[in-house]
Amino acid sequence: MTVQLDWPPDVVDRLSEEARQKGLSLDAYVLQTVLQREGSNGAPAIDEAEKHRKLQEAAVRILEIQKRVKPDPEGWTSRDYINYGRR
Repeated sequence: MTVQLDWPPDVVDRLSEEARQKGLSLDAYVLQTVLQREGSNGAPAIDEAEKHRKLQEAAVRILEIQKRVKPDPEGWTSRDYINYGRR
């Protein structure tokens, strides 16, 4: 598919220079940049810093829940309760 864009010359010059520095054609550079910004399903990709931040937040929430949950008085695990009655 061919796409024609009408961009200001200074934008084209800047992108061309960035592409040249990476050893790519302008077409390849623009395509690579667009694909990096989107995930495989077309949704915006989460950068590594954002992914790390979300993992940290999840860990904090899990630790807070663990503080509220009391151990089973009989020492049963979740798996024990799941398997109870299956035997």
